[in-house]
Amino acid sequence: MSQVFSPRAGLYVLLALFALVLTAGGAFAGWRALTAEPHARDAAVNQPVPFSHAHHVGEVGLDCRYCHSTVETSAYAGMPPISTCMTCHSQLFTDQPMLRPLVRSWQTHVPLQWNRVNQLPDFVYFNHSIHVAKGVGCVSCHGRVDRMPLMRRTASLSMQWCLQCHRAPQRYLRPRSKVFDLAWQPEHQQTLGLALIRRYDIHTSRLTDCSVCHR
Repeated sequence: MSQVFSPRAGLYVLLALFALVLTAGGAFAGWRALTAEPHARDAAVNQPVPFSHAHHVGEVGLDCRYCHSTVETSAYAGMPPISTCMTCHSQLFTDQPMLRPLVRSWQTHVPLQWNRVNQLPDFVYFNHSIHVAKGVGCVSCHGRVDRMPLMRRTASLSMQWCLQCHRAPQRYLRPRSKVFDLAWQPEHQQTLGLALIRRYDIHTSRLTDCSVCHR
């Protein structure tokens, strides 16, 4: 009786399995590279200038929109130009070593390269302006930045984390006048949230559609 499989058949099977493992490993590594955050959660992110939100927001009292001027009208919150910083620092603390990169940028017209703290994968669409318009407070995603000497990411930014709000927005909404108030706390969040859903015409049935975040 002739042999059904050649002597090399076992070798071919092993090579095929090895190639399959390599392909799966490469796919997993690529997925991790696309979805991984560049900085660990709750880890302070180093910047070219050690900007302190705790000082500028918590102590001085700057409104978020003073620096992030497009947060109400654009998908991106925006980063302040050096001219915004120099509104104060052309007169204050200009001789401090930590501000030398800022002064040099102002003099040379070369912008500073800030390091992003919150980074979503390219396949996720997020729009700051619509969240602000619908009453989502800055603190809901960014935490108490007024207590952060150096900015850090406080939320996981995972799909499950986002869906917690999209499935039950009444737990998180606030009046638009309180969106930038980091310390504001509602007395009756559930009742207020349900009223704001109606006021802001939020279609809750669509908030969990895939196309809302993946376009």
